[in-house]
Order: sequence, then structure tokens, then C-alpha cells
Amino acid sequence: MTTVVLWLFIVAGTCHSVLCSEDHLRDMDSFISAIEQAEDSNPDLSPLALVRRLRRTAGHEDPLTLHFLGASNNISHTHTSVFNTTLFGFFDKAIHHFVTDRGEERGVVLTQDGTTVAIAPMLLGIEVGLKAKLEGTPPLGMFPLTLAKNLGLSFLSLQDFPPAQRLGPDGCWDNLTNPRVFKLSRVPTLATDALVNGGMDGSILGMDLATLAPSEQPGKLSEVLKGYYSHVLEGQDLGVVSSHVSPKRREISQALLGTLDTQRQVMETLYLVWRLEDTQWIAKDTGVEKAVRDGMLEFIHRYWGELIEPVEPLVQPLLSRLGSPFPLALPLPFLYIHHTYEPDRPCHSFRQCSRSMSAMQRFHQEDNGWLCGSDGYIYEGRGWHHLGTHTRGQNPYGYGVAFIGNYSSSLPSPYTLDLVRQHLAKCAVDGGRLQANFTLHGHRQLVDTSCPGDALYSEIRGWEHFGVRDCSVL
Repeated sequence: MTTVVLWLFIVAGTCHSVLCSEDHLRDMDSFISAIEQAEDSNPDLSPLALVRRLRRTAGHEDPLTLHFLGASNNISHTHTSVFNTTLFGFFDKAIHHFVTDRGEERGVVLTQDGTTVAIAPMLLGIEVGLKAKLEGTPPLGMFPLTLAKNLGLSFLSLQDFPPAQRLGPDGCWDNLTNPRVFKLSRVPTLATDALVNGGMDGSILGMDLATLAPSEQPGKLSEVLKGYYSHVLEGQDLGVVSSHVSPKRREISQALLGTLDTQRQVMETLYLVWRLEDTQWIAKDTGVEKAVRDGMLEFIHRYWGELIEPVEPLVQPLLSRLGSPFPLALPLPFLYIHHTYEPDRPCHSFRQCSRSMSAMQRFHQEDNGWLCGSDGYIYEGRGWHHLGTHTRGQNPYGYGVAFIGNYSSSLPSPYTLDLVRQHLAKCAVDGGRLQANFTLHGHRQLVDTSCPGDALYSEIRGWEHFGVRDCSVL
């Protein structure tokens, strides 16, 4: 799978005991290692009993959760007999989600595909699936617990703001290989990117468990997580991977949940929450349905409409905000295609070429004033709304898209080319960021460079919107 880097939308050594109490590493590998320790210490504990212990450890027993899943303390052992003090402290910090006054998001981890995932909604989805499998019932509460409640409350709390500002934001990790601090790029909503990612993952994993064949039993929790988060491509194009793996969470969750009337489901979830909390008076707000409708349209557009899923993320600290971004007047008429010489080939794992990525991103941040992101799907420059600087002032009217790899003599994978040619362009046009009759240019048409590579340049010359530019005027 060739990685695509998109300069777009700003919303804004492992501890082998894994359990570095106050300063533990916040990545999925460390979380899975801690799960394995809990499993090894309690070989007779079922996956469902374990995930319920984790929920109780983090104190996640709000009325909606209790309505669908019941209390997690109605099991035969106390949590202290399952988790020793160190494990208990680790899980409490790893699962309990909140944002500090300094803008640091807790209860989230960095995954191998480069996305930041909130653990709590992911585990809730798994618990729903395991409960349904055990009882032979439908997975009741899957969408409400993983996504609908967080989305609905976020839409309502910010209904006076444009829909695009009611979701997110993303942020930046302090370190690629030893992540400990995740800082959001702006004031958070109730549905941060990490909560949405965790909700999608929980829905996928939970539905997989709930729909196992009658003769098939769920595997260990650690094995379920490894299969989803630690899949190794081994040179495969992501487009041909049929199993459910985290880099494909957007299209998989869309396939699983997209047939639902999601707007109605969110409204029903909110009504249920208000009834359980005896706050039904909120439903009398005449703006509730519009806030949910507009918010869900934005959610579908952002998370299910933009199926742009490269493997290698660009995750780095937020180094600087240099200068004042120049605002753009949307929609813009141009789309520019770039590529990167370093790394010179696609990355098939999160840390495979992080050193080259880090060097490239530091250059762009320090020299050009770009901002970083850790979404894993996009490399966030100054965003849809502000002027970038990569083409030395020649691109005040368009967006830049970069393919990771050297494409002087070879092409990106068909899957990657299709993501940019079809999905990205359609997303930009539908979202009002790019004109329907936009013109496509290669980087070399703006400045004296061989970018985007002879092979890639030859390819895009045959695309529908490609336009010739007279370079003599530069």
C-alpha cells in the first residue's frame, strides 16, 4: 500500500513491565501487553469477564452503559483480585477518557496505523459483542454506546457553531516511538477524533464477535486486539486486504453501520439518555433535531465520505505556528500533485520509516510553518482554509496532495491512485473546498523541480482535470 499524504484539513523503549505508572507509554502495543499480563495471571477469566473488569476499573458505569450492559460488579471476583496494584493503575489511566486544562487528551493511545484511539468506546463495543455472542441475542446498544451518545451530545453542546466545528479536533503526540502526551490542536468538542476512531473500532470488533459462527468461540481479548491493530501488510496493497484491520476502519464501519438511519439512532440515543438521567426537558429545545441532522451530515462526510487511508502517518510534536496563515477564498480552482523522495518507498508499518518522515516533517514545519497532525489518514498542513507555502507562493489558489515514495520510474498502487483521483477530489468538490471544474497540475508545473516524478507525472497527465501551464511565466 502506497501512503498518501494530504496537506489538508486542520480541525486543529517500551516498559516491558509496560506499566510505567505515572509516565506509562500510551500506545496500543503497551495496552495489549498489559491485557496479556492480566490474562496470564487469570487463565480462567473469560474475555467478557475481563472486559467488564476493565470497564469497572475505569469507572465507566453511566446510566446508558448500565441500561445496555448491566453493572460490571455482578461477577464472582472483586477487581482487586484480578488486577494487582500496578495493573489497576495502568488500566485506570489508559481507559479513563478526559481532556486536561492544558489541552492534553487522556485515555487515548497511538496505534500502529498512526491513528489516536480512545480505549473506552472501543472496549464498550467489544463488550456489547461478547455479551450478544454469549446470550445469543442481537448486539443491542452497539451504536449508542460506541458513537451515538458522544456524537449527539457534541452536536448539541456546539449547536451555535458551524457543523464542521462540532467534531474533533485531532492533535499531536510528543514522540513517535515513545508516546506519552497527546495534545489537541484546539479546544476540544465532546467527540474528539480519538473518541470517534475508538467508537468505529469498537463497533467493528464488537460486530465481528457478535456474528461469530455458533460453533466458534471468541479468542482471548489480547488476540482480538492484535488481529485488528497489529496486522502486517508484508508488501500487500491495503486495497486487497479483506480482513478487518484498523487502517480500513472508515470503510468497514461505514459498511457495518451505514445502512442504519444514523440520524434517527442518535436522536433515540439522546432521548434514552435524557430519560435515564431524568432530564427530558432538554428534548424541548427546538434546535435539537437540526443540530443532530447537520452534525450527522458532517460526520458522514468527514469519516465515511473521505476514505483516504494511507498506512504511514506523520505524527510529531506541534513544533511551531510560524507566521499568520493567509485565508483562502473557497472553493479553489486548482489541485497540485507532489511526491516525496524521502522515504523513497511506501511504508507498510507505523514506525518503518519514521526517521525519514520525522526529518521531512521537521523541515516543513520549521521552514514553512506547517502544522502537524496525528490522524494517520492525512498530513495536516495549514488546512483547507489557509495558504500553504510549499510551492514558493505559486499556489494561492489550490491544494497540494503528496504521494509518499519516489515515483520517477514507478507508480503508486492503483488503490492509492484511486483514493486521490476519485475519493479525495469528490470529497473536496462536495465539501465546497474545490471547484467542480478544478484544474490539476503537477508540482513541476509551478516550480523548477522533477516532482512528482516522471512516471507519476505521466500518469496524471491522462486524468480528466489535468491542465497545461506555461512555466515561462514563473
